[in-house]
Amino acid sequence: MRRWVIVGIGSAVITAAVGGAIALAGNDSEGGVTGRQADRAIHAALEATEGGTANAVERDSENGGYWEVEIRKPNGALLDVRLNRDYSVLVIEGDNETADTNDASS
Repeated sequence: MRRWVIVGIGSAVITAAVGGAIALAGNDSEGGVTGRQADRAIHAALEATEGGTANAVERDSENGGYWEVEIRKPNGALLDVRLNRDYSVLVIEGDNETADTNDASS
């Protein structure tokens, strides 16, 4: 009986540690966000760029923006779409950084 309790506690600790590591790995240090608001930002950015794949959604303050959505176009070009609080496009500009592919998808 005692062995099963120890095994059960050990399994719970390992599960919590692995889950925490996954959560930290998916947490973007630049303020990556998910959820309904991020989905609205993705939709607005994809509409503005006439398609592509959303790689990341972040809170943003550049160029007066509130949201930044990184879009990869079918030709491989990366774009940063900056939106205000009501998801209106402020600016679309080329992105010279490497794609951040683990935050969002279209």
